[in-house]
Amino acid sequence: MNKNKIAIKWLSAGHFANDIYTGVLNPIMPFIAAKLGITMAMATAVISISSIFSTILQPIFGFFADNMLKRVFIFWGLILSSIFIPLTPLANNVYVLILFIVLGSLGSSFYHPQASGFVNKFASICNTCANDMGIFISMGSLGYSFGPLIAAFVTQYLGMNHMPILSIMGLSLAFTMFLFVPKLSNIEKKPEYKTFKETFCTILSNRKMNYLMIISMMKVLVTTSCCTLLPFLWKDMGYQPFYIGSALFLFIIAGGFGSLCSHKIETKFGTKNLLYFSMTATLPMIIMFSLTYKHHPVASLIMFAIIGFTTMLAQPVTMVMGQNLLPQFKSVVAGFMNGFAWGVVAISLSLIGLTAQHYGITNVLIILSLFPVLSTFLIKYL
Repeated sequence: MNKNKIAIKWLSAGHFANDIYTGVLNPIMPFIAAKLGITMAMATAVISISSIFSTILQPIFGFFADNMLKRVFIFWGLILSSIFIPLTPLANNVYVLILFIVLGSLGSSFYHPQASGFVNKFASICNTCANDMGIFISMGSLGYSFGPLIAAFVTQYLGMNHMPILSIMGLSLAFTMFLFVPKLSNIEKKPEYKTFKETFCTILSNRKMNYLMIISMMKVLVTTSCCTLLPFLWKDMGYQPFYIGSALFLFIIAGGFGSLCSHKIETKFGTKNLLYFSMTATLPMIIMFSLTYKHHPVASLIMFAIIGFTTMLAQPVTMVMGQNLLPQFKSVVAGFMNGFAWGVVAISLSLIGLTAQHYGITNVLIILSLFPVLSTFLIKYL
């Protein structure tokens, strides 16, 4: 196995670890909120802060990653995530909680754009870009799915104060990656410098790129809202942390499986058909979930997992489309597709949480699932 393939595997492993920490907060936030005495609206606002710092800044860090050959962001990103996110349950007031969340979430903003850009560059050398990007994204989804499960297990059986033991994994992997991910200076020349204004104007003035970002935002709107709001629904129904973590695990691991299968399904049925299915199937599934969660919990969990599969199915497709559309800005494009789209949705989370508090969680989720359906008309322009 050549060095480029080995590097892709370690970058994917780093993505797995980084996204474990990203997935830690959702299932335990209702219990942190109870400990600190804050409302659901305030707790969703805190999660919104986490999402903003872990996502919306990614294009900026992607810009610096594209104009340098150093690997600084992938290492420091994983180090920050692995130290500060596990410290959040130890916060004794909301201000310390926000500080830990901001520092830990910045790690995710560091890691994602540069790692995705590296994967695209190494995979392009091997002519396996679509398949390797699918593996990279699915490993992140897999890590994100294990985050709630691990956090819920530690909370229920060891206590939230033991969460910092999770830091060992991320720190160990960050130092191991230093040995196996080569410097880009070993395989390519220093890129021609592009100014910040030139880079962002080129990307944001590209009509197809804007359509891809809107499509990404619509899918993220559903997945983020489900992962943020439903733990509060289940806690109010009396479910324990490990049940909530297990439900989120099923949702996100199904999404990872969707990302892994994406390339094969795209090859068989076509890109547009895959996008149409991913955007429209969520609405009837969320309606079915809302009809079954009270009296048929097993059926509702199955439907919840299928929602994760369908919404994440198109993520590798849109990522590769964006990077191929503007190949000179691979890391910045990754920052927009994987980060900025999530960040824009994150800004609305506090409002979504407040609305759900007054009008009901499932009612709000049904309304939100209409947005991807309404945006499907953009697909024909891609």
